[in-house]
Formats: sequence, C-alpha cells, structure tokens
Amino acid sequence: MKPDPVYKTEFGALFCADSLEFMRHLPPDSVDLVVTSPPYALHFKKEYGNANQQDYVAWLVPFAAEIKRIIRPSGSFVLNLGGAWQPGSPVRSLYHYRTLLALVDQVGFNLAQEFFWFNPAKMPAPAEWVNVRRIRVKDSVEYIFWLVKDPMANADNRNVLQPYSQDMKRLIKRGVKETVRPSGHVINGSFASDKGGSIPSNLIQCGNNESNSSYIRHSKELGSKVHPARFPAEIPRFFIEFLTKPGDSVLDPFAGSNTTGFVAERLKRKWTGIEIRNDYASESKLRFESAAEFASAARGQLLLPLDTIGE
Repeated sequence: MKPDPVYKTEFGALFCADSLEFMRHLPPDSVDLVVTSPPYALHFKKEYGNANQQDYVAWLVPFAAEIKRIIRPSGSFVLNLGGAWQPGSPVRSLYHYRTLLALVDQVGFNLAQEFFWFNPAKMPAPAEWVNVRRIRVKDSVEYIFWLVKDPMANADNRNVLQPYSQDMKRLIKRGVKETVRPSGHVINGSFASDKGGSIPSNLIQCGNNESNSSYIRHSKELGSKVHPARFPAEIPRFFIEFLTKPGDSVLDPFAGSNTTGFVAERLKRKWTGIEIRNDYASESKLRFESAAEFASAARGQLLLPLDTIGE
C-alpha cells in the first residue's frame, strides 16, 4: 500500500518510505526517467546511511532491478556515484566499476554513455594523502552512468545545446572551405552552419554549493540540520531536459533534500520523490515554500495545499 505523501505540488509528490518497497507497488513500464544519487560506498559511515564498499553492489542491485522493471522501454536510469578510497591506503576503491558491471551483467541494463561531474569546488581529500603527504591530487570528478533498457531510448541533445564559443561564432559568420583534417575527418561547409548551439560533452561542470538558497536559509532559521549531501540542480536539469519532454514522469528513489523534484517541477515534468528519513523528507518542502525563489524558478507555480490537489 502506497503511503500518503509528505507534500504535493502541481506536478509531483514527496513520500517518506523505503524506496525498494515503494517501487514494488509501482506498475511496470510506468516511469520515463529515474535520476538519483544514492549514498556512496565511502569507507566511513555517514549520518544519512551508506553501505560499505564490500556490500554496496549487493545492496544496490535490488533497487536497480525494480528501477529496470518500472521504467518504460524508452526510459532511462541516470545514476550518480562518487569514487572512494580504500581505508588507510592511498589507492582507489573499485566499487563503482563493480556496481556498473553488476547493473549491466546481472540486472540487464545497457550502458548508453558514461558522464563525469566535475566539481571545481570540491574539498581536497583524503587530507592524509592530498594535503599532508602530498602524494595524491584533489579528486574533483564523480561518475554518472546513463543506463537504458533499449539502446534507442528517448534522448535529444538539441534540448541541451550550449552557447557557441566566440571562435565558432566567427566560423559561422565567415564560413569554412571543405578540407580534410590530419585525423581524416572531412570538414565541409555545413560544419560552420548555425544549428542553434554547441553539442555538449559528457563532462558536466558545476559546484555543489547553495549557501544562499531558500532551502539553506529556511533550514537555518528553523534550527534544522541541512542535508549533508545535496544533489546539485544542474545534474537533474541536464538529464531531465536531455532525456524527457514536458509531461513525462521523473522519479528519484533517494530524494534527500529533493533537488530532483524541485527541478522537475520547474521543467513541468511529473515527479515522484522517495526519502526514507522523515526529517529530510519534511525539510525538503522548504525548497518549494519560498514564494520569491520558487515563483522565479517555476514561473509562478507555488506549492499548493494538499486539499486543493487531486490524486
């Protein structure tokens, strides 16, 4: 039985529940996109809960199996996993690679493409190897695996075009002559045509700080503890626009402070968030309750009282 939502908005709802049990009650082939960042397999325990490196694959696979069941054949599963170090040693864990192999070999997903999240503001860690002994460099990249059932799942990179560089703008204005690069690539006149923007790469650069957001401000005003591992809005924004269209459904089974739901609301996608901790689930409502911030982000669509929204 599906629990009552902690809160609803025009386009979605946040539930406090065990997401594995919650997803088992969802019909098959009913979700267009699952985008999430579950707790990482760090060698030290976090307050929001995380499996250790040895147990991580076995812990995550049942969630992934349910995700594969509920997403449509045209849908996608976008998984953000951070890297980790081996305890007490300056060598890296391979848990995220083992996780990827299990999702493909055991669960049956296809790897559509791997992405990398570059966070230039990430703190140097582990301090012992980076700051003290100086034998490693700052780890500023996390992994994002785009997984699909069908290799031809929905996607359109025209929805996530980036501004042209100044050099490209000059080429478009001047035009180019047909030539063959040393690599063998043929460059013809169409190369310099204006196609609306530059196709993005699989490197997503964004910080993970929102110190001035309404969520942070209101949490502090209420004396509440801010979620310690917030998802940067740019990641769900990119994949929601890349892999879905307005009206499609988005689910985050490890919602945390519900950045994914907030972004999906702004982009007019139906969304469902699931968070197992009641305090995080309740506090995430603050993202939607700042009239000034949310009106700007969602073009005037504010959080509606539960009794004004139907099922």
